[in-house]
Amino acid sequence: MARLTVLEPEAMYPDTRLEQEILGPEVEIIRGGAPHTGTLDMLSDEVCARIDGLLIFRHWLKPHHIARFPKLKVVVRMGVGYDRLDRAACAARGITVCNVPDYGTMEVADHAVSLALALRRGIILHHDLQRATPPAPWRYVDHPLIRRAEVQGFGILGLGRIGTAAALRAKAFGFKVRFFDPFLPNGVDRALGIGRAHSLAELMAGSDVLSIHVPDTRLTRGLVGAKELAALPEGAVVVNTARGTSLDLDALEAGLRSGRIAGAGLDVIPVEPPPEPVHPLLQAYRAREPWLTGRLVVTPHSAFHTPQAWADIRSKSAETMRDVLVRGLRTNVIPPEGD
Repeated sequence: MARLTVLEPEAMYPDTRLEQEILGPEVEIIRGGAPHTGTLDMLSDEVCARIDGLLIFRHWLKPHHIARFPKLKVVVRMGVGYDRLDRAACAARGITVCNVPDYGTMEVADHAVSLALALRRGIILHHDLQRATPPAPWRYVDHPLIRRAEVQGFGILGLGRIGTAAALRAKAFGFKVRFFDPFLPNGVDRALGIGRAHSLAELMAGSDVLSIHVPDTRLTRGLVGAKELAALPEGAVVVNTARGTSLDLDALEAGLRSGRIAGAGLDVIPVEPPPEPVHPLLQAYRAREPWLTGRLVVTPHSAFHTPQAWADIRSKSAETMRDVLVRGLRTNVIPPEGD
Protein backbone atom coordinates (compact mmCIF):
# COMPACT_ATOMS: atom_id res chain seq x y z
CA MET A 1 0.00 0.00 0.00
CA ALA A 2 1.27 3.46 -0.89
CA ARG A 3 2.20 5.58 2.07
CA LEU A 4 -0.55 7.92 3.29
CA THR A 5 0.03 11.58 4.10
CA VAL A 6 -1.74 13.61 6.79
CA LEU A 7 -1.52 17.39 7.07
CA GLU A 8 -1.85 19.39 10.29
CA PRO A 9 -1.67 22.93 8.85
CA GLU A 10 -1.82 24.90 12.08
CA ALA A 11 1.23 23.37 13.81
CA MET A 12 -0.64 23.40 17.09
CA TYR A 13 1.87 21.24 18.95
CA PRO A 14 5.68 21.46 19.10
CA ASP A 15 6.27 18.21 17.20
CA THR A 16 4.42 15.25 15.68
CA ARG A 17 5.92 12.44 17.75
CA LEU A 18 2.64 11.52 19.46
CA GLU A 19 0.71 11.65 16.20
CA GLN A 20 3.34 9.50 14.49
CA GLU A 21 3.19 6.94 17.27
CA ILE A 22 -0.60 6.73 16.97
CA LEU A 23 -0.87 6.82 13.17
CA GLY A 24 2.00 4.41 12.61
CA PRO A 25 4.89 4.19 10.13
CA GLU A 26 2.63 3.89 7.09
CA VAL A 27 1.55 7.53 7.52
CA GLU A 28 3.65 10.59 6.79
CA ILE A 29 2.72 13.68 8.81
CA ILE A 30 3.23 17.18 7.44
CA ARG A 31 2.87 20.29 9.58
CA GLY A 32 2.06 23.82 8.49
CA GLY A 33 4.04 26.97 9.12
CA ALA A 34 4.41 28.93 12.34
CA PRO A 35 2.18 27.69 15.16
CA HIS A 36 -1.49 28.60 14.71
CA THR A 37 -0.81 30.83 11.70
CA GLY A 38 -0.43 28.48 8.76
CA THR A 39 -3.43 28.78 6.45
CA LEU A 40 -4.69 26.42 3.79
CA ASP A 41 -4.26 29.13 1.17
CA MET A 42 -0.53 29.33 1.94
CA LEU A 43 0.14 25.69 1.04
CA SER A 44 1.86 24.86 -2.21
CA ASP A 45 0.06 22.85 -4.87
CA GLU A 46 2.76 20.19 -4.55
CA VAL A 47 1.96 19.66 -0.87
CA CYS A 48 -1.79 19.70 -1.41
CA ALA A 49 -1.50 17.05 -4.11
CA ARG A 50 -0.06 14.58 -1.58
CA ILE A 51 -2.61 14.92 1.23
CA ASP A 52 -4.92 12.02 2.15
CA GLY A 53 -5.99 13.27 5.58
CA LEU A 54 -6.52 16.75 7.00
CA LEU A 55 -6.58 17.76 10.67
CA ILE A 56 -8.51 21.02 11.14
CA PHE A 57 -8.81 23.07 14.33
CA ARG A 58 -9.47 26.78 13.79
CA HIS A 59 -9.55 26.86 10.00
CA TRP A 60 -12.65 27.00 7.86
CA LEU A 61 -12.76 24.38 5.14
CA LYS A 62 -14.62 25.80 2.16
CA PRO A 63 -15.14 24.41 -1.36
CA HIS A 64 -12.17 26.28 -2.84
CA HIS A 65 -9.95 24.77 -0.14
CA ILE A 66 -11.26 21.27 -0.75
CA ALA A 67 -10.59 21.63 -4.48
CA ARG A 68 -6.88 22.01 -3.72
CA PHE A 69 -6.64 18.47 -2.29
CA PRO A 70 -7.25 15.97 -5.13
CA LYS A 71 -6.44 12.91 -2.97
CA LEU A 72 -8.22 14.00 0.21
CA LYS A 73 -10.15 11.16 1.85
CA VAL A 74 -10.68 12.13 5.50
CA VAL A 75 -11.08 15.41 7.39
CA VAL A 76 -10.97 15.37 11.18
CA ARG A 77 -12.24 18.45 12.96
CA MET A 78 -10.13 18.68 16.10
CA GLY A 79 -13.09 19.54 18.31
CA VAL A 80 -16.76 18.88 18.87
CA GLY A 81 -18.36 21.41 16.52
CA TYR A 82 -18.03 20.88 12.77
CA ASP A 83 -19.76 23.99 11.45
CA ARG A 84 -16.41 25.22 10.06
CA LEU A 85 -16.40 22.38 7.52
CA ASP A 86 -18.42 22.49 4.31
CA ARG A 87 -19.90 19.01 4.68
CA ALA A 88 -21.86 19.21 1.43
CA ALA A 89 -18.71 19.95 -0.56
CA CYS A 90 -16.89 17.12 1.22
CA ALA A 91 -19.76 14.72 0.54
CA ALA A 92 -19.75 15.64 -3.15
CA ARG A 93 -16.12 14.54 -3.29
CA GLY A 94 -16.65 11.42 -1.17
CA ILE A 95 -14.56 12.84 1.67
CA THR A 96 -15.35 11.47 5.13
CA VAL A 97 -15.81 14.09 7.86
CA CYS A 98 -15.19 13.30 11.53
CA ASN A 99 -15.09 15.22 14.79
CA VAL A 100 -13.74 14.61 18.30
CA PRO A 101 -16.88 14.55 20.44
CA ASP A 102 -15.38 13.34 23.70
CA TYR A 103 -12.78 15.94 24.60
CA GLY A 104 -13.51 18.85 26.94
CA THR A 105 -16.77 17.33 28.17
CA MET A 106 -15.95 17.83 31.84
CA GLU A 107 -14.44 21.27 31.30
CA VAL A 108 -17.39 22.73 29.40
CA ALA A 109 -19.92 21.20 31.79
CA ASP A 110 -17.97 22.59 34.76
CA HIS A 111 -17.83 25.99 33.05
CA ALA A 112 -21.56 26.09 32.33
CA VAL A 113 -22.57 25.24 35.88
CA SER A 114 -19.87 27.54 37.28
CA LEU A 115 -21.28 30.46 35.30
CA ALA A 116 -24.77 29.70 36.61
CA LEU A 117 -23.57 29.42 40.20
CA ALA A 118 -21.37 32.52 39.99
CA LEU A 119 -24.42 34.50 38.90
CA ARG A 120 -26.99 32.89 41.17
CA ARG A 121 -24.80 33.12 44.29
CA GLY A 122 -24.04 36.78 43.59
CA ILE A 123 -20.31 36.17 43.16
CA ILE A 124 -20.10 38.28 40.00
CA LEU A 125 -22.40 40.86 41.58
CA HIS A 126 -20.24 41.30 44.69
CA HIS A 127 -17.05 41.19 42.62
CA ASP A 128 -18.30 44.19 40.65
CA LEU A 129 -19.70 46.03 43.67
CA GLN A 130 -16.62 45.60 45.88
CA ARG A 131 -14.26 47.02 43.26
CA ALA A 132 -16.49 49.99 42.49
CA THR A 133 -15.45 53.54 43.42
CA PRO A 134 -16.40 53.83 46.21
CA PRO A 135 -16.89 50.14 47.04
CA ALA A 136 -20.34 49.01 48.12
CA PRO A 137 -21.02 48.62 51.86
CA TRP A 138 -19.62 45.46 53.46
CA ARG A 139 -22.89 43.52 53.53
CA TYR A 140 -25.06 41.21 51.51
CA VAL A 141 -27.21 42.57 48.69
CA ASP A 142 -30.81 41.72 47.95
CA HIS A 143 -30.98 41.11 44.20
CA PRO A 144 -33.14 39.09 41.78
CA LEU A 145 -30.06 37.06 40.84
CA ILE A 146 -29.66 35.46 44.24
CA ARG A 147 -31.73 32.34 44.88
CA ARG A 148 -31.38 28.97 46.56
CA ALA A 149 -30.58 26.21 44.06
CA GLU A 150 -33.29 23.80 45.18
CA VAL A 151 -36.13 26.22 44.38
CA GLN A 152 -34.92 26.68 40.81
CA GLY A 153 -35.56 24.78 37.63
CA PHE A 154 -32.37 24.18 35.67
CA GLY A 155 -33.16 23.72 31.99
CA ILE A 156 -30.73 21.87 29.72
CA LEU A 157 -31.27 22.60 26.03
CA GLY A 158 -29.60 19.71 24.21
CA LEU A 159 -28.69 16.60 26.16
CA GLY A 160 -25.58 15.40 24.38
CA ARG A 161 -22.38 14.46 26.17
CA ILE A 162 -21.77 17.93 27.59
CA GLY A 163 -25.43 18.60 28.30
CA THR A 164 -25.63 15.33 30.23
CA ALA A 165 -22.52 16.15 32.24
CA ALA A 166 -23.92 19.61 33.03
CA ALA A 167 -27.27 18.11 34.04
CA LEU A 168 -25.62 15.76 36.52
CA ARG A 169 -23.56 18.57 38.01
CA ALA A 170 -26.59 20.84 38.38
CA LYS A 171 -28.53 17.98 39.94
CA ALA A 172 -25.74 17.47 42.49
CA PHE A 173 -26.10 21.11 43.53
CA GLY A 174 -29.80 20.59 44.21
CA PHE A 175 -31.35 22.22 41.14
CA LYS A 176 -34.53 20.71 39.69
CA VAL A 177 -33.09 19.62 36.34
CA ARG A 178 -35.06 19.10 33.14
CA PHE A 179 -33.96 18.85 29.54
CA PHE A 180 -35.36 19.22 26.04
CA ASP A 181 -33.85 17.16 23.24
CA PRO A 182 -36.27 15.72 20.67
CA PHE A 183 -33.61 13.41 19.24
CA LEU A 184 -33.23 11.26 22.36
CA PRO A 185 -35.30 8.13 23.06
CA ASN A 186 -37.71 7.70 25.92
CA GLY A 187 -36.15 6.69 29.21
CA VAL A 188 -33.09 8.94 29.18
CA ASP A 189 -34.70 11.07 31.87
CA ARG A 190 -35.28 8.04 34.09
CA ALA A 191 -31.76 6.76 33.62
CA LEU A 192 -30.34 10.10 34.74
CA GLY A 193 -32.95 10.89 37.36
CA ILE A 194 -33.92 14.20 35.79
CA GLY A 195 -37.06 15.58 34.17
CA ARG A 196 -37.89 15.80 30.49
CA ALA A 197 -39.68 18.63 28.73
CA HIS A 198 -41.57 17.57 25.61
CA SER A 199 -41.30 20.93 23.86
CA LEU A 200 -39.03 23.93 23.85
CA ALA A 201 -41.86 26.05 25.27
CA GLU A 202 -42.29 23.62 28.15
CA LEU A 203 -38.58 23.75 28.94
CA MET A 204 -38.53 27.54 28.89
CA ALA A 205 -41.54 27.87 31.19
CA GLY A 206 -39.76 25.97 33.97
CA SER A 207 -36.15 27.16 33.56
CA ASP A 208 -34.97 29.62 36.19
CA VAL A 209 -31.58 28.80 34.72
CA LEU A 210 -31.31 27.95 31.02
CA SER A 211 -28.08 26.28 29.90
CA ILE A 212 -27.64 25.88 26.14
CA HIS A 213 -25.83 22.80 24.80
CA VAL A 214 -26.77 22.51 21.12
CA PRO A 215 -24.44 22.45 18.09
CA ASP A 216 -24.54 24.98 15.27
CA THR A 217 -26.94 23.53 12.70
CA ARG A 218 -29.70 24.68 10.42
CA LEU A 219 -32.21 23.70 13.12
CA THR A 220 -30.51 25.43 16.04
CA ARG A 221 -29.53 28.80 14.57
CA GLY A 222 -31.67 31.43 16.27
CA LEU A 223 -33.34 28.75 18.38
CA VAL A 224 -33.48 30.95 21.48
CA GLY A 225 -34.88 34.34 20.53
CA ALA A 226 -37.18 36.97 21.95
CA LYS A 227 -40.20 34.66 22.14
CA GLU A 228 -38.30 31.95 23.97
CA LEU A 229 -36.58 34.32 26.40
CA ALA A 230 -39.92 35.95 27.19
CA ALA A 231 -41.25 32.51 28.14
CA LEU A 232 -38.61 32.06 30.86
CA PRO A 233 -39.68 32.77 34.44
CA GLU A 234 -39.16 36.31 35.68
CA GLY A 235 -35.57 36.78 36.80
CA ALA A 236 -34.09 33.86 34.88
CA VAL A 237 -30.41 33.33 34.14
CA VAL A 238 -29.19 32.30 30.66
CA VAL A 239 -25.91 30.44 30.09
CA ASN A 240 -24.43 29.56 26.69
CA THR A 241 -21.27 27.47 26.39
CA ALA A 242 -22.17 25.76 23.09
CA ARG A 243 -22.44 27.88 19.93
CA GLY A 244 -23.26 31.57 19.78
CA THR A 245 -25.57 31.20 16.79
CA SER A 246 -28.28 29.55 18.88
CA LEU A 247 -28.91 32.61 21.08
CA ASP A 248 -30.18 35.96 19.76
CA LEU A 249 -27.96 38.62 21.36
CA ASP A 250 -30.41 41.40 20.55
CA ALA A 251 -33.15 39.55 22.41
CA LEU A 252 -30.84 38.79 25.31
CA GLU A 253 -29.84 42.45 25.60
CA ALA A 254 -33.49 43.50 25.57
CA GLY A 255 -34.30 40.94 28.26
CA LEU A 256 -31.44 42.10 30.45
CA ARG A 257 -32.30 45.77 30.00
CA SER A 258 -35.95 45.18 30.87
CA GLY A 259 -34.95 43.20 33.96
CA ARG A 260 -36.90 40.14 32.93
CA ILE A 261 -33.58 38.31 32.49
CA ALA A 262 -31.63 38.66 35.72
CA GLY A 263 -28.25 37.62 34.36
CA ALA A 264 -26.33 35.84 31.64
CA GLY A 265 -23.08 33.94 31.24
CA LEU A 266 -21.66 33.71 27.72
CA ASP A 267 -18.67 31.71 26.56
CA VAL A 268 -19.76 32.00 22.93
CA ILE A 269 -21.21 34.71 20.69
CA PRO A 270 -22.54 34.55 17.11
CA VAL A 271 -19.34 35.86 15.46
CA GLU A 272 -15.96 35.16 17.04
CA PRO A 273 -13.87 37.07 17.71
CA PRO A 274 -16.39 39.91 17.90
CA PRO A 275 -16.04 42.32 14.96
CA GLU A 276 -15.81 46.06 15.49
CA PRO A 277 -18.03 47.75 16.34
CA VAL A 278 -18.97 45.12 18.87
CA HIS A 279 -22.56 44.29 19.72
CA PRO A 280 -24.19 46.88 22.04
CA LEU A 281 -24.44 44.28 24.83
CA LEU A 282 -20.68 43.72 24.70
CA GLN A 283 -20.12 47.47 24.51
CA ALA A 284 -22.13 47.95 27.70
CA TYR A 285 -20.29 45.07 29.37
CA ARG A 286 -16.86 46.42 28.49
CA ALA A 287 -17.84 49.93 29.57
CA ARG A 288 -19.12 48.56 32.91
CA GLU A 289 -22.41 50.32 32.45
CA PRO A 290 -24.20 50.37 35.83
CA TRP A 291 -27.34 48.58 34.61
CA LEU A 292 -25.22 45.45 33.93
CA THR A 293 -23.39 45.39 37.26
CA GLY A 294 -22.99 41.78 38.34
CA ARG A 295 -25.41 40.53 35.70
CA LEU A 296 -23.22 39.52 32.78
CA VAL A 297 -20.01 37.51 32.57
CA VAL A 298 -18.25 36.81 29.27
CA THR A 299 -15.44 34.35 28.59
CA PRO A 300 -13.73 34.10 25.16
CA HIS A 301 -14.83 30.62 23.98
CA SER A 302 -12.48 29.19 26.59
CA ALA A 303 -14.78 26.78 28.42
CA PHE A 304 -12.96 23.78 26.95
CA HIS A 305 -9.51 24.95 27.99
CA THR A 306 -7.28 22.93 30.31
CA PRO A 307 -3.89 21.38 29.60
CA GLN A 308 -5.59 18.00 29.85
CA ALA A 309 -8.20 18.96 27.23
CA TRP A 310 -5.47 20.06 24.82
CA ALA A 311 -3.76 16.72 25.29
CA ASP A 312 -7.08 14.97 24.58
CA ILE A 313 -7.59 17.00 21.40
CA ARG A 314 -4.19 15.90 20.16
CA SER A 315 -4.44 12.21 20.94
CA LYS A 316 -8.12 11.72 20.09
CA SER A 317 -7.78 13.55 16.76
CA ALA A 318 -4.88 11.32 15.78
CA GLU A 319 -6.74 8.20 16.93
CA THR A 320 -9.79 9.19 14.88
CA MET A 321 -7.66 9.81 11.79
CA ARG A 322 -5.94 6.44 12.27
CA ASP A 323 -9.22 4.58 12.70
CA VAL A 324 -10.87 6.07 9.62
CA LEU A 325 -8.00 6.70 7.19
CA VAL A 326 -5.77 3.72 8.00
CA ARG A 327 -8.11 1.09 9.43
CA GLY A 328 -11.26 1.90 7.49
CA LEU A 329 -13.44 2.21 10.59
CA ARG A 330 -16.30 4.66 11.15
CA THR A 331 -15.07 6.29 14.36
CA ASN A 332 -16.72 9.67 15.00
CA VAL A 333 -17.93 9.96 11.39
CA ILE A 334 -20.41 12.80 10.82
CA PRO A 335 -23.11 11.88 8.30
CA PRO A 336 -23.22 14.26 5.32
CA GLU A 337 -26.99 14.58 5.30
CA GLY A 338 -29.14 16.71 7.59
CA ASP A 339 -28.44 19.47 10.04
